[in-house]
Amino acid sequence: MDTIAPLADICALLEKLGIRYQRSDHAAVYTCDEATQIVPTLPGARTKNLFLRDKKGRRHLLVVAAQDKRIDLRKLGEVIDAKGLMLASDERLARYLDVTPGAVSLLALCNDAAHGVELYVDRDVWAADAILAHPLVNTATLVIGHDGLERFLRETGHRARVIEMPEAPPPS
Repeated sequence: MDTIAPLADICALLEKLGIRYQRSDHAAVYTCDEATQIVPTLPGARTKNLFLRDKKGRRHLLVVAAQDKRIDLRKLGEVIDAKGLMLASDERLARYLDVTPGAVSLLALCNDAAHGVELYVDRDVWAADAILAHPLVNTATLVIGHDGLERFLRETGHRARVIEMPEAPPPS
């Protein structure tokens, strides 16, 4: 699959695959807090998407969890056998998923033709009837049903590793 960047291209891909979606355009959002304030209420699980790398930079992961879940990266590393997980650089994000910070979502896997990114999805998000996802830009949000999500992943050749995402304790 060729790299897809513009919003119109990802929407065209979803339509070509027969994946129904609901689109909402909005001002740019860069954080979950901004999304809560700006993105209208839509029917689906609100998610946070973290693009991570391991300590040696050999493994790259896209982690999708409920927006309000605080993920413990150390414990996550233990669960998936990846030492020293940390946020990947903007350069790696551009190289592997061809998106900018704030626009990360599992839809960016359409740009990972080399399958260099592992997908980990929190069990609660995977169980949702629909999820909210940025369509490669942070100025729109799509609602995609679970069946459409599975079809998208099959088409891109990515496997969702569904796990119970380890939570960090609340800040003291």
